[in-house]
Amino acid sequence: MGAIFWFQVLLLLAFLFFGARKGGMCLGLLGGIGLIIFVFGPKPWLGLPPGKPPVDVILTIIAVVAAGATLQASGGLDCMLQVAEKILRNRPKMVTFLAPLVTFTLTILCGTGHTVYTMLPIIYDVAIKTGIRPERPMAASSIAAQMGVICSPVSVACVSMIALMAGHPMANGTEINLLTLMSLTIPAGLIGLLVMATWSNFRGKDLDKDPEFQALIADPEAKKYVYGETLTLLGKKLPAKQWTAMWIFLAVVAVVAMLGAVAEFRPIVGKKPLSMTLVIQMFMFACGAIIVFATGTAPKSIGATPVFRSGMVAVVCVFGVAWMSDTVFKAHLNDLKEVLVEYVKVYPWAYAFLILLVSKLVNSQAAAVATIVPVALAVGTPAGVVVGCSAACYGYYIIPTYPSDLASIEFDRSGTTKIGKFVINHSFILPGLIGVCTATVAGYCMAYLRGWI
Repeated sequence: MGAIFWFQVLLLLAFLFFGARKGGMCLGLLGGIGLIIFVFGPKPWLGLPPGKPPVDVILTIIAVVAAGATLQASGGLDCMLQVAEKILRNRPKMVTFLAPLVTFTLTILCGTGHTVYTMLPIIYDVAIKTGIRPERPMAASSIAAQMGVICSPVSVACVSMIALMAGHPMANGTEINLLTLMSLTIPAGLIGLLVMATWSNFRGKDLDKDPEFQALIADPEAKKYVYGETLTLLGKKLPAKQWTAMWIFLAVVAVVAMLGAVAEFRPIVGKKPLSMTLVIQMFMFACGAIIVFATGTAPKSIGATPVFRSGMVAVVCVFGVAWMSDTVFKAHLNDLKEVLVEYVKVYPWAYAFLILLVSKLVNSQAAAVATIVPVALAVGTPAGVVVGCSAACYGYYIIPTYPSDLASIEFDRSGTTKIGKFVINHSFILPGLIGVCTATVAGYCMAYLRGWI
């Protein structure tokens, strides 16, 4: 982890910088050039073994986006938008608080933050048409969706945490199970969400005082693109088939949540219940098919929806960027673990920083939990600290390479949600740090007050 490591990290950041400046799919496409340089370049500075693209994540995104695009093509998304409008427009100044709460709740129900893609168009539309800077609820909602992962009974991260904590009771003898873990992570997550939303509510310039935004909408065509249709859905009577599509989608989400909560309902594969990742993919595709047959939606219209286009851009971005990032960090992961674990031995609370960093390196809360929790327990980190700092397993907002963040940028046609000139100064880093750090501190304090530490 000397000069070679930092050279590779700086080179990686350079690709992210130029990709972010170009925007759109270029961020993912540049990953191909980066991979060629990292893999085919001369050793010892380069010549790394190629990492693994996040196949499970990509397939899950495709399945969820396909269902969401079908929902939009059928008009079912308009029904959700109408309901959301009724809630949010009644309290338009609360959109920055209500939108993250919705995505947080949806993640808890579904076990994946990727369901946020169906909500982003709604959040954007309500914000832009009520004069709210879209960056405020959009960035907060993307962060909140991922904060909900460790709070969900159907997420891999949550289930992995429970499995790894078996045989490691808290200081007062409490054994961690699903209910006890959720009784800590959900309130801690809500506290973090509230603090993050409060800060987000005041971030950035109001649209009427933002010179960049005003210059953008000075062009009539650009203004039409930014605001889209000016007609509201409030008071509009939508056809029954559109409501049918919405209820089908929500019913499938409920079934997925039930299958995640009750493992006995899932078929046994290799002595274990079928993976929830596969369950989500199967049911999301099935959801789209059922909507098509039940509502008569034209299949060719699905690929033309904004949800599908933005979702596929996110797929390309996460494919190229995550693969390139994995190639760099996987080559040094053992060294990173060895160095950081030494700090955990002396400062148990440093566990939170360790799992936060590793989650960024592997772009997965579940992978971070599976990698760090056993090591932390093995070196003597108190079990109460591990559980109390559960929220810290989400750190992949630090560099804007995660698909939900990239999708938020794509859905925000106003351009306020963005990656800055220096990559690290993007729309998600401060909401992420505020939300996750607050939730982690809140979780630690609750664990201490319960006698777990």
